[in-house]
Amino acid sequence: MTGESARPIGVFDSGIGGLTVLRALIEELPHERFAYLGDTARLPYGTKAAETVVRYSVQAADALMDYGVKCIVVACNTACSVGLESIRERVRPLPVIGVIGPGADAACLTSRSGHIAVIATERTVSGGAYQQAILERRPEARVSVLAAQLLVALAEEGLSEGPIAESIARHYLEGLFGAADAHFKLEAGAAGTPVPDTLVLGCTHFPALIEPIRRAIGPRVTIVDSAATTARALRRELGARDLAAPGGASSVRFVATDGVERFARVGSRFLGRTIAPEEVELIDL
Repeated sequence: MTGESARPIGVFDSGIGGLTVLRALIEELPHERFAYLGDTARLPYGTKAAETVVRYSVQAADALMDYGVKCIVVACNTACSVGLESIRERVRPLPVIGVIGPGADAACLTSRSGHIAVIATERTVSGGAYQQAILERRPEARVSVLAAQLLVALAEEGLSEGPIAESIARHYLEGLFGAADAHFKLEAGAAGTPVPDTLVLGCTHFPALIEPIRRAIGPRVTIVDSAATTARALRRELGARDLAAPGGASSVRFVATDGVERFARVGSRFLGRTIAPEEVELIDL
């Protein structure tokens, strides 16, 4: 590889949740090099003021620029919800891909009734980015949003199964979808019942809790995880700009702002392969 196409793809999140997006990127783009930054010293972004999230996001993008990246994937729904345009302005003319647009695309294409639910962090919900993105693509849609901050903590602690995960998933979701028999109510959905037929996982931590979420909402609701759609959007963007790596093996450079051992231990679950602590570089933003 030579020139621009040989440079790595920068990916960042407030912590380790974005490793679910990185996993999808590696699967979709097996010849690319990646630099992943988890701002673990300042997580979570989801409970912070918008101005703070924008500042942190721009600083993370600046740090990735130091690694010579050819584009940036913002693998953090909260950062996308309030900081995407600031990041684009900062790194222009590099392409910047967020996770909200691809997730909204998938939800709008998937939903039969047009009633789409989104679970996310407090900041993503209050920022309204998913609501706006969905309604831009499907103006007649009905969008129900729900802040589910405790699910982030569950994922971070590795409590993705068992009675605690089941109870908290039901706590958040039964009010919107009904009890676990919500799939029966969907049969009447066209007649006006309020049950959504599509659920967007609006936080990169939430795929780790897919099983308790599924049991809480029933089998008929389509779950949209934006990781795969983001990966496809990036592949198209790289192709259009002639930036795709023509060959070679994939590699990842891991960077964290705190807790190298914890990043490696918990991140291994999110990425689906072992991350050794010595693979993780510690930096200060």
